[in-house]
Amino acid sequence: MGGNSVIEGVDDRANMIETQRTFCLLGLKEDFQMDVFKILAAILHLGNVEIIAVGDERSSVSQDDKHLSIFCELLDLESNKMARWLCHRKIITSSETVVKPMTKPQALNARDALAKKIYSHLFSFIVGRINKALQFSGKQHTFIGVLDIYGFETFDMNSFEQFCINYANEKLQQQFNLHVFKLEQEEYMKENIPWTLIDFYDNQPVIDLIEAKMGILDLLDEECLLPQGTDENWLQKLYNNFINKNPLFEKPRMSNSSFIIQHFADKVEYKSEGFLEKNRDTVYEDLIEILKNSKFQLCANFFQDNPIPISPFSSTIQVKSAKIVIKSPNKQFRTTVGNKFRSSLYLLMETLNATTPHYVRCIKPNDQKLAFEFDAKRVVQQLRACGVLETIRISSQSYPSRWTYIEFYSRYSILMFQQELSLTDKKQICKTVLQRLIQDPSQYQFGRTKIFFRAGQVAYLEKLRSDKLRQACIMIQKNMRGWLQRKKFLRIRQAAITIQQYIRGQRTVRQAITAAALKETWAAIVIQKHCRGYLVRRLCQLIRVAALTIQAFTRGFLARKKYRKMVEEQKALVLQKYARAWLARRRFQNIRRFVLNIQLSYRVQRLQKKLEDQNRENNVLLERLTTLASNHSNDVETIQKLQQDLEKLATQKKTSDEKEKKHKDEYEQRVSKLENHNSELHQQKRQLEKELQEKTEEMKEKMDHLTKQLFADVQKEERQRIVLENNFHNQKQDYERKIELLMEEIKNLKYENEQLQNQIREEQQIQDSLKMEAEELVNQAKTIPELQKEIELIQMQKMDVEKQLQYQKREMRDKMSEITMQLHESYDFADARSRLSTEDLGHLNEDGELWFAYEGLKKATRVLESHFQSQRENYEREIEGLNSKVEHLSQEITHLQKLFREENDINDSIRLQVARLTSENMMIPDLKQQISELQKQKMNLENHLQEETVRNKEKIDDLENLLHQNTEKNGTQRRVQQVQNEMYTKEKVKLIATSQETNNYIDNHQPEGENETKSKMWQDVAYLTMENTDLEEELDKKDRLIKKLQDQIKTLRKSIEIANEAPMPSTSKEYIGMLQYRSEDEAKIIQNLILELKPRGVVVNMIPGLPAHILFMCVRYADYLNDDGMLKSFMNMTVNGIKQVIKEHIEDFEMLSFWLSNTCHFLNCLKQYSGEEEFMKYNTPEQNKNILKHFDLSEYRQVLSDLAIKIYHQFIIVMENNIQPMIVPGMLEYESLQGISGLKPTGFRKRSSSIDDTDAYTMTSILQQLSYFYTTMCQNGLDSELLKQTVKQLFFLIGSVTLNSLFLRKDMCSCRKGMQIRCNISYLEEWLKDKNLQSSSAKETLEPLSQAAWLLQVKKTTDDDAKEIYERCTSLSAVQIVKILNSYTPIDDFEKRVAPSFVRKVQAMLNNRENSTLLMLDTKYLFQVTFPFTTSPHALEAIQIPSSFKLGFLTRI
Repeated sequence: MGGNSVIEGVDDRANMIETQRTFCLLGLKEDFQMDVFKILAAILHLGNVEIIAVGDERSSVSQDDKHLSIFCELLDLESNKMARWLCHRKIITSSETVVKPMTKPQALNARDALAKKIYSHLFSFIVGRINKALQFSGKQHTFIGVLDIYGFETFDMNSFEQFCINYANEKLQQQFNLHVFKLEQEEYMKENIPWTLIDFYDNQPVIDLIEAKMGILDLLDEECLLPQGTDENWLQKLYNNFINKNPLFEKPRMSNSSFIIQHFADKVEYKSEGFLEKNRDTVYEDLIEILKNSKFQLCANFFQDNPIPISPFSSTIQVKSAKIVIKSPNKQFRTTVGNKFRSSLYLLMETLNATTPHYVRCIKPNDQKLAFEFDAKRVVQQLRACGVLETIRISSQSYPSRWTYIEFYSRYSILMFQQELSLTDKKQICKTVLQRLIQDPSQYQFGRTKIFFRAGQVAYLEKLRSDKLRQACIMIQKNMRGWLQRKKFLRIRQAAITIQQYIRGQRTVRQAITAAALKETWAAIVIQKHCRGYLVRRLCQLIRVAALTIQAFTRGFLARKKYRKMVEEQKALVLQKYARAWLARRRFQNIRRFVLNIQLSYRVQRLQKKLEDQNRENNVLLERLTTLASNHSNDVETIQKLQQDLEKLATQKKTSDEKEKKHKDEYEQRVSKLENHNSELHQQKRQLEKELQEKTEEMKEKMDHLTKQLFADVQKEERQRIVLENNFHNQKQDYERKIELLMEEIKNLKYENEQLQNQIREEQQIQDSLKMEAEELVNQAKTIPELQKEIELIQMQKMDVEKQLQYQKREMRDKMSEITMQLHESYDFADARSRLSTEDLGHLNEDGELWFAYEGLKKATRVLESHFQSQRENYEREIEGLNSKVEHLSQEITHLQKLFREENDINDSIRLQVARLTSENMMIPDLKQQISELQKQKMNLENHLQEETVRNKEKIDDLENLLHQNTEKNGTQRRVQQVQNEMYTKEKVKLIATSQETNNYIDNHQPEGENETKSKMWQDVAYLTMENTDLEEELDKKDRLIKKLQDQIKTLRKSIEIANEAPMPSTSKEYIGMLQYRSEDEAKIIQNLILELKPRGVVVNMIPGLPAHILFMCVRYADYLNDDGMLKSFMNMTVNGIKQVIKEHIEDFEMLSFWLSNTCHFLNCLKQYSGEEEFMKYNTPEQNKNILKHFDLSEYRQVLSDLAIKIYHQFIIVMENNIQPMIVPGMLEYESLQGISGLKPTGFRKRSSSIDDTDAYTMTSILQQLSYFYTTMCQNGLDSELLKQTVKQLFFLIGSVTLNSLFLRKDMCSCRKGMQIRCNISYLEEWLKDKNLQSSSAKETLEPLSQAAWLLQVKKTTDDDAKEIYERCTSLSAVQIVKILNSYTPIDDFEKRVAPSFVRKVQAMLNNRENSTLLMLDTKYLFQVTFPFTTSPHALEAIQIPSSFKLGFLTRI
């Protein structure tokens, strides 16, 4: 398992203690150390876990495995899961998830990969903690790194590890050759130095064989991508691609599982077994999930999705390569070990190329690592392989030291002569100096920009320079020391002279002191005392007098100033009081005038509108009254005609009675004559009677049939008459209602007339108040000259003050000159000086009292002058303040004048409005007269109607009496409901024809009974005529009875019940677009049509908005019944039902879309059939017949509009919640253009190779979601304009969320990401074009995002670029543009960050913009929604209710 754990010469305990001590020194506590040791122990135990093969395709781990239990215990994991997933893996397909067992080799590889993964995370974590502990707060510019490179490895069995190590050695050897050979020789060639090129081994072909496109590593990664990839297949690809094509690749003679590569040091044979599995280094997701769920926090943190960056120095030190390193193309697959190794090797080479490397070559004396053994061949081989021999040759022939001409001139100018320095060409100076200093010209060479020296020449020049400097230092020291000694000598000499002087003076004083000298001295002191006292007292008196005068003037000046200030303040207070009062009155009057003007204009408009409406309604009423009058006249004419017919029938009846009497008499005479012949013709008579009976029976049958047909026709006509009478009754009720409405409107007009008169009175009062204000303004304007006079007085006072100041200043100067003259005259300074001895003068100068007094007087005069100057400045400030006040007053005067003009204009406009109102009021009496005339006409019509109804009643009573008498006489009581006059005439014609036939028959068969048969026929005709008259009378009676019954009918339900009792004939039905229901069925309608209705069952093969049309047909029925309570109840239940279904399905997109569409359709139906002209423009004549007749539902339209707005807002919220999680992944993170955004910006880590991105939203997801929304809205019949507003709102959300995320994510601010965003925007625009939604303004909402994408792509360096950004980015605010520029992050070396100076230029240009200072867009902003009115093309008569609605209790009328 572990072998021998002891190594000779190694003390593990001491190393462990040293490691712990180092951790503590770096500030890593014992808890951290214990966590590290636990993870290391767990890794070791994981490597010892034993995996047992179960057959060929399975493996397992024993539950009793000691190492597994210790591993799980250390990392706090579940041992059952770990044992299972070490030997199994999960394969996720599009339809299912499969758990597949692994073979033993696969399980061993998974175990080792997991151990390496944990160790990698632990190593990175420890390095990060150490770097954090070593980090300091200062700015870091440079660093020193030590690289311990791999040694070149070649063993008997070389695998993937040796391949990677030798690959790294090849890259490092290439870098060494580049630095030592190539760069050195290239510099000599560049500087035109004579040089013989030295040949050296260049290993670039070997590196190309390994890392170039379709090289060994690329083929290895390609084979790793294949599910069935094997080492043999990969090796076969290598053989096919490189044998006989690349001389550095060979195939062993005795092996088919190996390959040979010619490295710079030696040939190495590699075994291909295990290359693929080691390159994959697959760590399965299930094992990662187990470690994520570990209760050991440090282990769980290793495998989180957002790992902490390792090095804290990445933000402070930026290492940029001095040479462009060729990078491998981007791979669109999971990173393999070879790819990771190659990437880390690229970073190492960049660091080496950006620094100054120094090399230390280690040479092995022998391969056995024995002491005091030296293998010369092996050492030479290593020296040749490392390029040391070539390095030595270059060093012996080259110029190791070099200086530029400027550096040489500044360094060695001390060695140059003055004559040489006088030359202007520094290059020539350097050449002359070197030729003078170094005699051998082969020891140096002059290049184009540098001077090259052989070894030792720079040291020689440095020696000359140091000697020169040393000589200069000695010269400076010599002169400095001499100067110091001379200075010391002069100071000692001066001290000796001073001592001598004092000693000699003391000696002479002692010799000169006597009594006379002492007395003279005392007398001189007394004289000096009195003289000084006198002078001081006189100076004091002068100063006192000057101070008193100054105080008097200043106190007077201050008192006058204070008085003037008080006067000015008092005047200012008075002015302010009046001005503020005037401004307050003006403000109040303006507000009141503005309000009154608004009220006047609003009331005038209302009155005009009402007058226009009343005129229209009056015209309509007049037209209707004229039609009623014409109808009434027609009815009267028909009644008169009927009366004439009745009179004619009465006369005919009388004539027929007379004829019957005559016929009876003649018949009796004939009977008496024929009694004699009776016996003879008795038998013939019987036969004839039999024949007559048969004929009469046939005639009776025919008559019965005819009467039945007549009876059926009468019933049919009676039904039609009933319907007509119902319509007439309804129209009559409508006319009565309209007359009542006219009466109410007349009352309203009277009331509004009174209000208008009151308003006119108020306007007159306002006009009076305006006149008063105008008078006040005139008075105030009159005060303006007074103010101007006061201003002129103030200016005069200013001039007087300035004159007084100048006068006082002159007086002060005169006084000061007089004082000085008096001082000079009162005391003769020259005489005093002549009287005083030199010693006295010395004493005076020592005391300085007189001169001190004189200086004090000078200071006093200066103070006075400064005081006067400050006073003058104060006066000037006050004068400037007065000037500003004067200007302010003049401005106020001009402002007052403007206001006065405006007041005059307003007064003129008010006068015009008052005149217009008065003219309109003059029209009111005319309107009153028209209304009174209409009322009179109405009264006349009502009286006329009453008279006609009385007459008709009387006639009906008479006809009823006649009918009653006729029915008692004739005994015929047949009831017929309605027969037209034409039918009766037809029947008469038929009867006459039948009578003629019978007469003909009788004439032909029995001429003898001619008179008898004729008399019988005439009797039958008379009987039929009587029956006809009876029928006519009965019809008239029925008409009167029907009218009486119609007056008693109150609702349409009774009439429908009556109609149901008398069933309609089976003819084709004509529907009028209404649904009959009972008030008890309202709850069922709402339950079945709103609450329980499913949208998916409605939208298929049905008209859009079908529930809305059904609801409106029910509303029409309630309106037809003129039932206010029924209509209100149904509308309230409908609104509450829609609210309830929206509340229950508040997150259901389809339900919200369905009821938003139906609410809009219901609202449009109420508008379309409201009777208003603006909504009836596009109706068909059939649709105009279906308008609402009795109720105005404008209030309910407002309620439905508010409900539709509420549904729309919830509808938008649901759509936003569905699409918002897709926006950022689809618009920003998903790469719809493959290869454009494959590279990450520098400084951002890539994802772990063991974690796949699943369930990620793409741009296709967004487009599919938008298409789903669009199709659902179209299926539910949503209005096209409302659909466009919805799409606009969704596109605004997409643009704002994407832009906000772009502001917050620095890794998204790059040129390639801008291309990606622009591509996604083009997809959205194509979607709009496909759906024909270009006119929805949705494209404009994406303009800020489009400009941000353009800003990421555009060049950002010159002033022209800044100007273009300023002109193009109009939809972005200044804050947003600056944020994008500052966040711009380049992905590769071809891009550069935006310079701060460029950002400042753009910001300076954008300062002039007036836009929002907010960075983020408001994603919750909602555009204003409007519900357009569209007429329904579907006729209400043709709408049928599907059986699935369960509304069988509703009947179509």
